[in-house]
Amino acid sequence: MKHTLRQVFHSGKFVAGFCILVALLLLIAIYPLFVKGDPLAIIGQGTFFPPGTYVNTYDSIYAPNTYTLNLKDAAANRIAQRLPEKDREEMKTWLVAYGIPEEQIDVNDIKALLDIWFENYDPNESLGMIYAKQRYYQRLNDSIRNLLSIEGVILAEKNPETGELQEVGIVNQTDYVNINEVANVRVLPLGTDNFGRDVLTELVRATAVSLEIGLVAGVIATLIGLTLGLLAGYIGGWVDDFIMFITNLFTVIPSFVLLILISFSIGQEKRGAVTIAIVIGLTSWVWTTRAVRSQVMSLRNRDHVNLSKLSGHSIFYIITHDIFPYIASYVVMALILQISSAILAEASLSILGLGPRTTDVPTLGLMMNWAMIYQAHIMGRWWAYLPVIIMIALITFSMNLMNTGLDQVFNPTLRE
Repeated sequence: MKHTLRQVFHSGKFVAGFCILVALLLLIAIYPLFVKGDPLAIIGQGTFFPPGTYVNTYDSIYAPNTYTLNLKDAAANRIAQRLPEKDREEMKTWLVAYGIPEEQIDVNDIKALLDIWFENYDPNESLGMIYAKQRYYQRLNDSIRNLLSIEGVILAEKNPETGELQEVGIVNQTDYVNINEVANVRVLPLGTDNFGRDVLTELVRATAVSLEIGLVAGVIATLIGLTLGLLAGYIGGWVDDFIMFITNLFTVIPSFVLLILISFSIGQEKRGAVTIAIVIGLTSWVWTTRAVRSQVMSLRNRDHVNLSKLSGHSIFYIITHDIFPYIASYVVMALILQISSAILAEASLSILGLGPRTTDVPTLGLMMNWAMIYQAHIMGRWWAYLPVIIMIALITFSMNLMNTGLDQVFNPTLRE
């Protein structure tokens, strides 16, 4: 056993896949210890908040300490953020119409653009434009001048006695607060989804549920395939004919089509994660049965098996002691592939809207389904679907690497 494990962990592909899978399992185990709460809790009153650190505006104004920082690029950054690209393009349009060469205007150089604008813009110049367009440029000019104002923002509160607003303070443009001193700060590394839920928290929980589905479905499919394959391959005769007849029936019907029909017939409210896992397992055993049967048929006439027969051992003893140990490594590889296939099957089902119920727990497939329904891929909200794709790819890639590594260890024809 030790020698076998040593061989397995000497396989570079197996170790690489194993490390990726362990890293994912550690993430699933450790993350909930620090970020607790319902992964389906709605925290954002809106859809698809971009990734970043969110600071409560009210608490930042009333932070216990205010610091004055004179940063060189602060004003330019402030203007660039509040002067959208559309307005900068409109400024360029007016300047070109005024006669400024287009190659001299760079809408990304805020300082140079403002210098050219204030040097040439004349609010009384119509340049043949309609009155509404001329008024637009006048309002744009006023807005730009307000951006350049060095005055702070006045804070006012209502006087409880008179009901009138009274000044309580000024927030200067050079005022800063330390984020560690703000009462309410929330880091959203992957933003929120279409329901305003934390994508990272949801992704971690969905990965755990998808792995659970894959494990349950893989174990069920492998047990069924192993049992039927052992019986058909060793006993033979009418038992083999009957098992292969059933196997061929399931082979003719595509397993995914059968999976869709069964999932649809169950109904949305009854489709829990375990239910889906069982359905996937019950429809995924066919290729395992055929593969195990072929392996057993090559072993049943070996000398050690015949010797066991002559010794009067039962069929159960022969199968478990003389045949199974020789195909155990193959069964482990089949289990790994079954788990990987089950995760992909669940994702495919959920994308079609036939996965686990949406109000129970998230899965990787459900997250993809929600992202597609709310057109995240069309609106460019990559954080709603790209991390899910990467997570599915990492899981399946790691398991396929592990399977390839095991195949190289246990298959004599592939050994280096």
